[in-house]
Amino acid sequence: MNLKYGKNFWLLTFSMFCFMTSFNLILPELNDFISSLGGEDKKGLVITLFTISAAISRPFSGKLTDTIGRKKVIYLGILFSIIVSWCYPFSFSVLFFLALRFLHGFSAGFTPTGSTALLTDIIPVNERGRAMGIWGTFISLGFGVGQFSGSWIGINFGMDALFIISGGTSLLSGLFLLKVEETLESPQKFDGSQLKVNWNDVIEPSVIPAAVVMLLTTACTGMIFVLTPEISGFLGIENKGFFFGFYVLSTILVRLFASSLSDKIGRRETMIIGVCMLFLSMVLLARVDSYNSYVLAAVVFGLATGVSSPTLFAWTADLSHITRRGVGAGTIFIALEVGIMIGSLSTLVTYDNTVDSISDVFMWGMIMSIMALFYLIWHKINRQSAF
Repeated sequence: MNLKYGKNFWLLTFSMFCFMTSFNLILPELNDFISSLGGEDKKGLVITLFTISAAISRPFSGKLTDTIGRKKVIYLGILFSIIVSWCYPFSFSVLFFLALRFLHGFSAGFTPTGSTALLTDIIPVNERGRAMGIWGTFISLGFGVGQFSGSWIGINFGMDALFIISGGTSLLSGLFLLKVEETLESPQKFDGSQLKVNWNDVIEPSVIPAAVVMLLTTACTGMIFVLTPEISGFLGIENKGFFFGFYVLSTILVRLFASSLSDKIGRRETMIIGVCMLFLSMVLLARVDSYNSYVLAAVVFGLATGVSSPTLFAWTADLSHITRRGVGAGTIFIALEVGIMIGSLSTLVTYDNTVDSISDVFMWGMIMSIMALFYLIWHKINRQSAF
């Protein structure tokens, strides 16, 4: 483990691991949970509402990150996560549950935005790919540990215990953050005017190339979030987070060996490799019919994410203006949320709760990944500078 990035980097990294674990703990069981409330036909909204509120909050979190400070914005997201997680056990109707999912999205709208801006402040410019690779490894661990263990906790201890543990994990995230030093110079005191946003606070134009690729690739992720618990059920696999167990192993492996690849061969070149792997994972998921084919699809998706995710965040850091890193981070996360929302919403049209419709869902994933590939090739040919 490379310790040269300093205390701030590692404390922030462990904080983000706990935060990501928190909301991924409950994710595999939410399809069954909403079905138990009578909302089987609304499974796609479990992810969609979460991502809508996360996207809505990005302009505010981006502006606040660049004005009142990185840490305050991170803490606000953690607070949302704790409160909402501990309110889930009181869900006795589909409407109330979906309202909580909407509110929970604000946590994802604030904490990653502030964390990414703070991280960009403290990592060396010439090692952004490697540092983002380490950062991304812990995020992937949060996905994998959360989704794989969440299903086990839900089965053995019940959903109420799962929701309580989820909130407690968010609380632990906040404890790691206590010793992290604020990196924004001369943070302002909060006042209501900072909540007034205009278009300039929503989108940072310089990071649009990275945002386009983020949106197209995360549409595939949105489909996976909705469908992999279903595929596990069809294959007779009790653990709904099974897919993410193998995903996290492969994505960690590739990050360990290829985290600095984009520092050496370039961001777009590395992204082209990652998107080709993503396309292959969509093909494999469309054809899943056995335990082994499911594991293979999970491994390939993990490899694709392990190559693409840190590269996109390093590219965003390259493109962001030094005084607008919060807005730049907010822009890339808006793209992430819109992509996941598009992917999850598409399942409302393409998925009819049958095995046969799974291939229809991931056909759209193939199209999205091909579009991302064509855009990267076009950008490389027509934009000689990576900026």
